[in-house]
Amino acid sequence: MQRVVDISTDGLHLATLRGFLTVSAAGEEKGRVPLDDVGALIVHAHGTTWSNTVMVRLSERAIPVVICGANHAPVACVWPLAGHHAQGARMRAQLSAGRPLAKQLWRLVVAGKIRMQGEALRFVGREGGAFEALARKVRSGDPENVEAQAARRYWKAMFGSGFARDRQAEGINALLNYGYTVLRATASRAICAAGLHPTIGIFHANRANAFALADDIMEPFRPIVDLVVVDLVANGVTAVTPDAKSRLARIASADLAMPDATVSPLDIAVQRLTHSLAVSFETGKPGLDLPVRPASVEAADKDMDA
Repeated sequence: MQRVVDISTDGLHLATLRGFLTVSAAGEEKGRVPLDDVGALIVHAHGTTWSNTVMVRLSERAIPVVICGANHAPVACVWPLAGHHAQGARMRAQLSAGRPLAKQLWRLVVAGKIRMQGEALRFVGREGGAFEALARKVRSGDPENVEAQAARRYWKAMFGSGFARDRQAEGINALLNYGYTVLRATASRAICAAGLHPTIGIFHANRANAFALADDIMEPFRPIVDLVVVDLVANGVTAVTPDAKSRLARIASADLAMPDATVSPLDIAVQRLTHSLAVSFETGKPGLDLPVRPASVEAADKDMDA
């Protein structure tokens, strides 16, 4: 299983040495991890420095580098130029996809996200039956914005009647920001591996968003982050502590039940979804391999914090 490397301590230096990513402070090595084991690099510390070779070696392995602001939300992401062997053909198919196909794909994404919200509520022993009915109401392009209707119910049911999602807030919101950053990095790598372009989304299309497709792809997986945050809060963790980041960084290992009755780690499920999206662009027929429900949100400690 690949690791999320989190750089949160100020003044660290990143370098590569004989196939390893090394982390040093004041000339003393503090840790290392094999480059082939790195799934993403997340940096949100002051004074971090690195050699150009770090970026080259990570890009050669299609590893995204995510740079975060003070609220633990991403402000930039370094994305490799080359990925899948059929990248050129797939990007052309992605660019030429018409709005009717994009709207049908977005319908599938939104319905999948809403169903997963219901399953996440059930996972923690709360009522989620209404979300299946909401998912069935989603039409092409979601013109009624059923996604927002579901969100209003979901946030209150998952985090309590007094909770409101606010990217700029601390506490639960900051924990969610960090978890979604990990998820966005996972989606970005899957997009590169599938030969697609991260800027060309099927719904998200903000001119300033260079990773619109990653934001589309990650939607059905957001409730897995929410489940981890619910557990953290239940155990008295309401700030983005090193232990909280360590736990959230392991979401790529969370097990998800898939439509073919198999169980896949989240990072593999994201790859399956992204591959099915690429095939949809190539064939012009909407069909997405979406997860069905969470099977487990626990994982062995395989991330690296510094």
